[in-house]
Amino acid sequence: MPSATPTSPAGNAVVTIAPIRPFNPDLHERAWVSIPHPTLPLLATAHGKSVTIFSLSTLSAHSNLSGGHTRSVRTIAWKPGMPRNNLCLVSGSFDATAGLWRWDGDVTDGSAEIVLETDVSAHGCTTGDEDNGHANDIGDREWEFTLVLEGHDSEVKSCAFSPSGAFLATCSRDKSVWIWEDIGSSEAEDEWETIAVLNEHEGDVKAVAWCPDVPGRNSRRQYSSDVLASASYDNTARIWREDSDGEWVCVAVLDGHAGTVWGIEWEPRPNQDRFPRLLTYSADGSIRLWELKDAPDDEDGISPETGLGALGGVPNTMRRSLREEWRCTALLPAAHDRDIYSVAWSKATGLIASTGRDGKVALYRERCSPVASPGPPISATNTRLRNETSADKADGAATIPPLRVHWDLLAVFPNAHGPFEVNHITWSRRFDAESGARGLEEMLITTGDDGVVRSWQVEVNDLGEQDKE
Repeated sequence: MPSATPTSPAGNAVVTIAPIRPFNPDLHERAWVSIPHPTLPLLATAHGKSVTIFSLSTLSAHSNLSGGHTRSVRTIAWKPGMPRNNLCLVSGSFDATAGLWRWDGDVTDGSAEIVLETDVSAHGCTTGDEDNGHANDIGDREWEFTLVLEGHDSEVKSCAFSPSGAFLATCSRDKSVWIWEDIGSSEAEDEWETIAVLNEHEGDVKAVAWCPDVPGRNSRRQYSSDVLASASYDNTARIWREDSDGEWVCVAVLDGHAGTVWGIEWEPRPNQDRFPRLLTYSADGSIRLWELKDAPDDEDGISPETGLGALGGVPNTMRRSLREEWRCTALLPAAHDRDIYSVAWSKATGLIASTGRDGKVALYRERCSPVASPGPPISATNTRLRNETSADKADGAATIPPLRVHWDLLAVFPNAHGPFEVNHITWSRRFDAESGARGLEEMLITTGDDGVVRSWQVEVNDLGEQDKE
């Protein structure tokens, strides 16, 4: 396997994507997705009828979650906001159920917290670091399958916790999105209640993702702060919010792809003066960037554009007419010639990585430049998209943004998993011994049909003007 990529297609940077080393062991069967823990050096990978937990410190497996599902596990998500000594994971399966797993590391001498700072150990497994002196302190504790969530009629394709952990969204081949609420009386009690079943998609729902809790997220007064996106075989993505009566409604349909929308990815670190943007990626080989157009409200909450007020003040028969306007403002440069299965947006660097059926890993970067004179507000690559989505500017009232946004294709790395399809890609913090800044430096992790979870070091070195000459 090649160890690096050539100079980026953008011509202004040298980009290298070098393999670090695969996670150990090889899973020897198709692996669907790998999800890093939000705070701890742990990685969960779905494969077969089980979930393997890897250590990001040793890049080796030390826990296996099995026995909860009768068919393959397709999706997983970590519950956020858990105490450091406790872990909670949800898994979604082809058996049409989602299940919650718990690991309780509470021990009287407090050694569990010390172990969790480096690794978690399960029954019959060790962390691979026998010198830490604590690897066996919790070696007799196992993951527990605590709850089965039933309701879907077919495969559960994706599951996701809201940023607070209070809601869980699941979606399925049955064309529905279910929203569950945690009603347990304590953090240790698993009791979830279905609060919404959303049936507006016309095809299998492939993915769900909650908007992260970032600045600008709560800017829309007429809805709750929780925002959910979904992607479907019907070639669309949808935006969902809870209204003032506690009903979940579709507030926008993102229509533009010519094939299945495999997934969505929220902007992890937006500008504070705008709502997070959203990426959609598709079987048509394209990645689209969407932005929410804010409609100014007056002090009474009445939109001057529609003459309608907040959801709580509108009769039920009119609520469906309240919609948000999401515009496709960019089409990322073409890098894939087949389905794009996964896209990851780095919070640390803003880099976007994509992968899919063609086995390629592609890297993109956003670049802004001052607008010296009147002209198109985005790069020439995206002029067609701006024309398609700016009919409201025909009245001449629009102003030219102060910056022109470009998306550069930095590099394309072929055959990341040899001849096999790559099902998932994610950014993760590095904790391995080879890292120069453990817990701060980032790496890419890819998961493929070959059953191998691979780690990659990414470096982007911009060329100076002299170098470019």
